[in-house]
Amino acid sequence: MAVPFPGSPRPTLGVEWEIALVDRATRDLSNTAAEVFEAVEELAGDARPRVTKELLRNTVELVTDVHPTVGAAMADLDESMDLLRRAAEPAGVDLLSAGTHPFAQWSTQLVTRTPDYDELIERTQWWGRQMLIWGVHMHVGISSPRKVFPIINALLLQYPHLLALSASSPMWAGVDTGYASNRALMFQQLPTAGLPYQFANWEQYESFIADQMKSGVITKIGGMHWDIRPSARWGTIEVRVCDGISTRSELSALTALVHCLIVDLDRRFEAGENLPVLQPWHVKENKWRAARYGLDAEVIVDEGCRERLVTDDLHDLLERLTPTAKRLDCVEELAAVAEIPRRGASYQRQRKVEAQTGGDLVAVVDSLVAELPT
Repeated sequence: MAVPFPGSPRPTLGVEWEIALVDRATRDLSNTAAEVFEAVEELAGDARPRVTKELLRNTVELVTDVHPTVGAAMADLDESMDLLRRAAEPAGVDLLSAGTHPFAQWSTQLVTRTPDYDELIERTQWWGRQMLIWGVHMHVGISSPRKVFPIINALLLQYPHLLALSASSPMWAGVDTGYASNRALMFQQLPTAGLPYQFANWEQYESFIADQMKSGVITKIGGMHWDIRPSARWGTIEVRVCDGISTRSELSALTALVHCLIVDLDRRFEAGENLPVLQPWHVKENKWRAARYGLDAEVIVDEGCRERLVTDDLHDLLERLTPTAKRLDCVEELAAVAEIPRRGASYQRQRKVEAQTGGDLVAVVDSLVAELPT
């Protein structure tokens, strides 16, 4: 089965940022996406708003157009965020971004009714209804399908870095899970989610998709929801590793990191380099370590089982990517990645607020709402 991949002549960038709606008084989730979305369309007038609905009616998603730089993508998101804030204000709704809400109950959330979402819930049942989680998706344009899986396979070495830096889901239904990213392990329970297979080439992927379609696992090519996947429709690699990113500055920094990682691997592949790979069992272990320990994770960094603290490895990674950042005009954004461990990742900040307030999870929501624009 042929899977068309039109390719992108330039390493363009697009971002999808899921935003949770919270009640201004109770700080619980607010199932008002339909009303907020209607207000967005009214405010946008004839312009096409880059705000879309999601699975749950407590969520909207900001989606950029295609851009050449991180700065341009962030300016796009700023425009959509301003529109969303103005639409949410009259409804008594505030906004936050995190992998999970600290105390909301999944059983009280309403599902957006579409054929695709109805099919998802019908098939996945309890686990599908449990998906009270939010993330960020970043697309980077790739010129040819022959590059896609060598780049994805190599990018898996930096999976734990991206997850640890963005981890923002330590709490679930009022309980501290002990994990930095509970979202990452919850989402992989769905049958089409989790880590990608490490295919050697595009033809192996096409054969896999044919099997999935024939056996009824998926009904369309885009039906696989891996943490990193080809987005054949757009000619991109889509990175879906990150928890909901809690601040604008961290989103900008991590978008720059993803952009630079993929463009650097693309350049090395074009130069004839054999890109590094890690055994699938090590990739799986690294995902778990990053989800469990966040920035304190010791990760496996090569086929010889050498381990490093993820923040030590991150320091060397940022130095290696700086020349790429110069070419992509995102030096400042990439450098800001180093600020996340110094400030504390979102999961650490949430736990700090909880400890300082004697376990007040409403205060944790307040802190997430307050820091979103920063």
